[in-house]
Amino acid sequence: MLDFEEYIRQSAPDKKEKGIIWQTAIGLQQVDGLKPSAYLIETARQNIEGDITFDEVKKRIDAYYKTQPAKNEEDRTEEADKVSASIAEILSEKTFSFSPAEYTGIHRRLFSGIYKFAGKIRDYNITKSEWVLNGETVLYAGADMLKATLEYDFEQEKNFSYKGLSPQQTIEHIAHFIAYLWQIHIFGEGNTRTTAVFLIKYLRKLGFKNVNNEMFARYSWYFRNALVRANYENLSQGIHRTGKYLIRFLSNVLFEENNILKNRELHIHFVENDIVKAQDVPVNVPVNVPVNVPVTDIEQSVLKIISENANITYEEIADKIKKDRKTVQRAIKKLKEKGIISRVGSDKTGHWKIRN
Repeated sequence: MLDFEEYIRQSAPDKKEKGIIWQTAIGLQQVDGLKPSAYLIETARQNIEGDITFDEVKKRIDAYYKTQPAKNEEDRTEEADKVSASIAEILSEKTFSFSPAEYTGIHRRLFSGIYKFAGKIRDYNITKSEWVLNGETVLYAGADMLKATLEYDFEQEKNFSYKGLSPQQTIEHIAHFIAYLWQIHIFGEGNTRTTAVFLIKYLRKLGFKNVNNEMFARYSWYFRNALVRANYENLSQGIHRTGKYLIRFLSNVLFEENNILKNRELHIHFVENDIVKAQDVPVNVPVNVPVNVPVTDIEQSVLKIISENANITYEEIADKIKKDRKTVQRAIKKLKEKGIISRVGSDKTGHWKIRN
C-alpha cells in the first residue's frame, strides 16, 4: 500500500484537494506531538475516495475506540484521530463567519468529547514553558479579560481595510492579527490547532483561494513557535517580539515563496552562522536539532541513542548508558521540556521524534 503522502500526490485533482485537507488535519496534530493511528489513515483514504462521508468517518472512529481504549493517560491517539477528522470536515466546508462565535465554535467542534471545556473560555490564568524561550512563557491574557479582549481584536480586524496594501503589507497585517488572537489563549488547551483552522478559513474569506495547506501540515510546529516569538519580549535581555518568522511562514502559505523554515532559528539564543564545535553535539544527531540549547552529558547520550533507534524503550536506553530507568526518565523529561524530542503515539506502540 502506498505511503499516505505518496497516495495523495498520485491522486486525481479532485481527490488530491481532499487529500491535502486530510494531510493538513493530520499534520496539525504535531503541534502537541500527536500522531493519528493507522486506522484513521485508512478511514481517511476511504473518505477521499468517496466511499464514506465525514459522518461515517466519525462513527467508525467512535466505534473503534470503544473497543480500543487508551492504555494510559499519555496515549492521546484517540484525540489525534478525532481532532484530525473534525479538522478535515471543517476545512471541507464552504462556510465561514468572521466572529468570536466562529472561533469558539471551531474549538467546540474539534474537542467535543475530548475536553470538558470544549468551546468554553477558560476561567483561570495559564503559563506554558517554551523551548524557544529557553523555558520562559508568553504572557497570556488574564482570565477576567478574555471575552473583552477577544471581542476587541475581532472588532479591530473587522473594521480594518486592506485596500491599497501591497502583498507584503497584507501579509504583515494578517500576521499581526493572528498573533494577537493566539496570544489571548482563550481556551485551556487546543489554542494553536483552533487558531490554525480559523486562519485557513479566514484566508479563504479574504480571497486567497490557493492557500497552501500543506505548509500547515509540514510546519505546524514552526507555526506555533513563530506565534510564540511574535508575542514574547524581554527588553532587559535585549529580546524583542518579532513577527518575521510568522511572516516567512505566511509568505510560503499564500505566495508560494521558498523561505527556509528551521525551528532552531526561532530560539531566543540562536546565533546566525553560529559555529558549533564537534564535541558540543552528540554523534549522529540530525543537523536540525536545536544546537543552541544546552544539554547535559546524559541527555546527549540519550539523544544519540534515540537518533539511532526511534523505537527504543526506557529500559534499553538505561542498559546502553549503564544508568537506571529513573535517570533515563528524568533525561527524557528534560529533553521534552527543551523541545528537542517528543513522543508520538503510546508508550507501547509509539516512537520518539527528534524535532527540527
